[in-house]
Amino acid sequence: MSDGVLHILYLIAVSAEAMTAALAAGRRSMDWFGVAMLGCITALGGGSIRDILLGHYPLSWVANPYLLLIAVVAACTAIVFARFMEKLRAVFLVLDAVGLVVFTVIGCNIALGMGQPLPVVAVVGMITGTAGGVLRDVLCNDVPLLFRRELYASVSLVAAAIYVGGLAAGLPHHPVMLVAMAVGLAMRLTALRYNLHMPQFVYTRDWH
Repeated sequence: MSDGVLHILYLIAVSAEAMTAALAAGRRSMDWFGVAMLGCITALGGGSIRDILLGHYPLSWVANPYLLLIAVVAACTAIVFARFMEKLRAVFLVLDAVGLVVFTVIGCNIALGMGQPLPVVAVVGMITGTAGGVLRDVLCNDVPLLFRRELYASVSLVAAAIYVGGLAAGLPHHPVMLVAMAVGLAMRLTALRYNLHMPQFVYTRDWH
């Protein structure tokens, strides 16, 4: 997979994340500004947190302001076509899964380029892939998807581990990237299809 294809997938993922965030904003009856803001935070928040943690400046959307425009346009498009979005739910679930693995790999690449240790690279990849959704859920007063039983963060971490491990073993970059993304995407879609989830910790005993 070429860097050009990865960048196109990244832009698609940014758009998809912004649109799903817009729907979450609509469920909270936010105004158009709130919709656009939540779309940007969700689509670009994971990368921003990554860059702040790594001291990687300027932030991605500061260096490339067109990313903000893409996120805003995508979020506003979701408002216009909201009545049709439910019919495209399966498509957005697939795009969300694609976004998860694409953001993860891009996060790993940035950390690698800064010479970070491999465990840090994998965690940074996971943060890039998942933190935007956490910000969305927190702002919408929901329990973040990351902390529920969904196979989400674990998928990102597995993809990051495969990617980092393959590169550490000296395997060619592009095939390793493709395999990592394919495995992560397959895991996420399989979990959605068969309702697979992480074990839950349920504690209901009252100490008082």
